[in-house]
Amino acid sequence: MNLQRFADDEIAGLLSKGTVLSYKEDGKDVPIAAVKSIPALGTDPEKVEVTHLGSEKKSYILGIQDTDSLEFAIVYQGKNFADVHTLVKAGKSKDWTITFPDGLKSEFKGEPSYKFDGVEVNQALGFNLVIVVSEGPDFTPAP
Repeated sequence: MNLQRFADDEIAGLLSKGTVLSYKEDGKDVPIAAVKSIPALGTDPEKVEVTHLGSEKKSYILGIQDTDSLEFAIVYQGKNFADVHTLVKAGKSKDWTITFPDGLKSEFKGEPSYKFDGVEVNQALGFNLVIVVSEGPDFTPAP
């Protein structure tokens, strides 16, 4: 029973718990362990001015979207960092998927890199997986 839904199947809201970031390897989804945060997905399109001399107000059309790099905060657990390090050293673009608890998916392609967080007293170690997006993100609604 999905306690996150009302009896009439309308979503009251959706808890982020259970959201998974994964990449494709040999046709299988491989999850990234201990992801702490996922960035906003999508971008605002640039606007292209099309105002002409007969215009009374400025006019615009949608321009090209510039997809930002996506940066995921991850809790360092040793093996998860080693896995990401191996991906980065391979220097290849991967197919990535974010799967939300209700089945909504966001898919994109991009090359990974990382940066290690600063360290302070009494703080969990962490790192950021940075993906330079070359395609997407594209959304597939929950079934």
